Formats: sequence, structure tokens, C-alpha cells
Amino acid sequence: MRLIVEADAEAAAARAALEIDNACEAALDERKVALIALSGGRTPWRMIEKLRNCVAGWSDIHVAQVDERIVPPDDERRTVTQLEALLVREGPLPRDNLLDMPVCATDLAAAARSYREILESLGGKPLRFDVVHLGLGTDGHVASLVPGDPALDADADVAISGEYEGTRRMTLTLPALSRARQRIWLVTGAEKAARLRDLVEGTAAIPANRVERRGTLVIADRDAAGATLQHPQ
Repeated sequence: MRLIVEADAEAAAARAALEIDNACEAALDERKVALIALSGGRTPWRMIEKLRNCVAGWSDIHVAQVDERIVPPDDERRTVTQLEALLVREGPLPRDNLLDMPVCATDLAAAARSYREILESLGGKPLRFDVVHLGLGTDGHVASLVPGDPALDADADVAISGEYEGTRRMTLTLPALSRARQRIWLVTGAEKAARLRDLVEGTAAIPANRVERRGTLVIADRDAAGATLQHPQ
């Protein structure tokens, strides 16, 4: 695991976009196709705005979701709504290349299997993303894998979580995240400082520390890094 500390959230977003761009370019050069996964939450939107301006070859890049709330299609909390606005309506991504998690299905378990099969058709079997973007919760969660959730121990690459903040989620699991060729964490804000330290040190019993550390880049701003990580003893 490697940590990069940028001056502020804007610079951290730009660096994360650049690193995802590099991973996409490498995949396109090697395999002529790229499969990436993007997280939701409040942190990544500026990164995604920057990403749409720096990646070439969008017709061969496929964007999956790391997780999604199980809510109706018109619910404003759905991550895919913002992804579609930024990458499709305001950006260069073909709509067919944005891979919505099928959270409105009646049979969610079957829908999770179907989503895994779609991803495998692009990323191989076992599924291997070219790059996965991850966020870090203040409780140490990653994706929708919160402390104590049974989905933390799921063997399948896509699972249904328990209820968290009022909704259940469809989410990529630890095996799928850990199998990716590269993971890029984007962590900003002073409220994330304690959990970022836990992630970098790797010893705390938080879900984030169960993700593979090799091939992992953590990009943070100074507020999240704090004095200890910026100036280690």
C-alpha cells in the first residue's frame, strides 16, 4: 500500500482521476477493454468530473458500481443517477457502458448473480477489475461492507448487505475488491483522519483492512492525513 498526500480535496481528486486514467490506458493497451468500478458517497464526484476529461477511449471502458442502495429507480439517493449525469449526459461514456446494479429486481439474490455474470463477461472468470475506486467510512467500512454485516464474509463477488442508514445495498464483496489489478482509495476531510490512520497502519479490526493491500494506492488530502501521516516519525 502506498500513500500520497495532496494539498487539498481538489488536488486529491485530480490525482485520483489521473491514476484511474493511467490504469484505463494500460488496460486498453493490453486488452483493448477496461473494466473499472466506482464508489458512491459524497467524496468522489469531483474526481469523476475530472476523470471524464482525461480518459481516452471511453467507447471501450465499462464502468461498474461498487455498491448501490436498494431503493426505487426515482430515489434521489441512487448513486447511478449521479454517475449517469456526470459520465453519460455531461460526459463521454456510452450509456450501455455504465453497468447499473439491478437493485429494483424482485429477486435480489438472482439479480446479484446476474450482475456478476455481466461483469465476468468483461473482466474474466474469476472476475478481475482493472481498477476499483474505494471510499472510506468514518466507521471503517468500505463499499457497503459495514462492521458486523454478514456480507463481509460472502464468497460471491456481488452480495446483498443488511440494512445500513435505512436501506440495504447491493455491493461488491471483499474477494471482488481484493482481486482487482489495482485499488485506489480517495480519502478527504478531517473527519476521516482516524480511520485513514487505521487503514495505512493496517492493524485495526475494520472492514477496510480486510481488502488486499498490494497493488493499492491511497490518495488523501492534508486534512485527512493529519500531522502523523504527513510527517511520520
